[in-house]
Amino acid sequence: MIKTSSTLLVLTSVLCLVFSSFSDETKQQNKISSDTELMKPKKPNIIYILADDLGYGDLECFNPNGKIPTPNLNNMANNGVMFTDAHTSSAVCTPTRYGILTGRYNWRSRLKSGVLGGYSKSLIKEDRVTVATMLKTQGYSTAYIGKWHMGWDWSFVNEETEATLRKLHTNPKVDFSVPIKNGPSTHGFDYSFGFCGSLDMAPYVFVENDIPTMEPTKTTISVDEKGVWRKGPTSDDFVHANILQDLTDRAVSYIEEKSTEKDPFFLYFPLPAPHTPILPTTEFLGKSNTNMYGDFVMQVDDVVRQIREALKKQGISENTLIVFTSDNGCSPKADFEELAKVKHDPSYVFRGMKADIYEGGHHVPLIVEWPSKGLKNSKTDRTISTVDFFATCAEVSGYNIKDTEAEDSYSMLPLIVGANQDDIREYTVYHSINGSFAIKQGDWKLCLTNGSAGWSYPRPNEIKSQKLDLPEMQLFNLKNDIEETKNLIAEHPEKAVELKVALKKIILDGRSTAGEKQQNEGMEGWKQIESIIN
Repeated sequence: MIKTSSTLLVLTSVLCLVFSSFSDETKQQNKISSDTELMKPKKPNIIYILADDLGYGDLECFNPNGKIPTPNLNNMANNGVMFTDAHTSSAVCTPTRYGILTGRYNWRSRLKSGVLGGYSKSLIKEDRVTVATMLKTQGYSTAYIGKWHMGWDWSFVNEETEATLRKLHTNPKVDFSVPIKNGPSTHGFDYSFGFCGSLDMAPYVFVENDIPTMEPTKTTISVDEKGVWRKGPTSDDFVHANILQDLTDRAVSYIEEKSTEKDPFFLYFPLPAPHTPILPTTEFLGKSNTNMYGDFVMQVDDVVRQIREALKKQGISENTLIVFTSDNGCSPKADFEELAKVKHDPSYVFRGMKADIYEGGHHVPLIVEWPSKGLKNSKTDRTISTVDFFATCAEVSGYNIKDTEAEDSYSMLPLIVGANQDDIREYTVYHSINGSFAIKQGDWKLCLTNGSAGWSYPRPNEIKSQKLDLPEMQLFNLKNDIEETKNLIAEHPEKAVELKVALKKIILDGRSTAGEKQQNEGMEGWKQIESIIN
């Protein structure tokens, strides 16, 4: 009995030592796993600041001859990468915004020309994956603050047609006590605050997380030359002159809130400026020594200061990737003639302006700042498009894009971090306000229209009324003629044919990236492509 008891005592001691060893080993493994998790580089916060109707020539860092001071954007460029050949997918608001969030050319949607109104239904289909939807799957908190202008579904008292809702002066009756549908929250945003159309499109009502913040109690209109907005219902908390700063305050608060959380965040921050109504606050009036538009541009520059300072204050600027760009070229509402008197051209040396197929319509400034990993004080002349944002975020966050997503998006990441300076896209497609196409490959650009297809001379109605005898297409070599002064269609017809064939394939394949063919929306009766695909 004594011997047996001794044996049991020894066995018990051995087992205790073994289990203790296992326990210590498990604790050590857990500690290593925890330490490894902490050592993993955190995915960057991502902020996309989208100016509204800002020209390439309005930023000092892009235009050495510019007369509008933009010190904060200059600082951002010094600490980041300037893209000198960046383009919006369209020369007007709504379609460009669609492309940014979906990574898909705007003309693949039901919108084949023009823009939506403040009452229009959502342009983005409910099952369409957006940048926000995608980043949520990668652990991001997501927010939109600002100007939406891609439509959402108001609760109308009476049934309204799409044609009626797209009219910019229409004012259908809305039940503002009912939440909107198919808005930012449907398309991937955890938090949202903003308004539906442009700052000059009714209704003038903020919507936060799908719910109008206040019901409109009055009707406002402004017919001032620069501070114009259309007549429409307005809520008491919507003061046009304060909107830009109100939105900026909210964006700064969001940054402060999210800086304390473990997960990274994505903030889509589309500004309503310097689009009409041109309403710089008192602090900026006369500050640019140009005109009120120049003052408003300076206020936009100050918004960038506030965002960057908020990031630094919270200690998160190093691992935050910021994109700054514009949704199209400068609007004639800036008063080009007035600005010319002080030798400032919002379109830089480019031909045309907002709405045009010419470079002035879609060639925009674009800066990317990512202090911890991106290049600094760098420039690249590689061609990029605003639709490339989706694929860039996908690569940054480790997401694999499916065939049905981001059909026209290429990652800019190699150009941002300096991995290489290779072209990321062979072809880039542009679109004007009337739905006309242009396609660029290298130095060559083919415009499938005989004029501006927009607001500068020769406009479509001028070509018709003045019976101008112009070639049906325009071919430019941008390396030799960035001002698009000489149409080379007669000298190089073979190049025009080659580019037209490439455009036809891009349209009919439903994508311009590699992958399975996809379907465009609204192909039937699409007049702008009849001469291209037939």
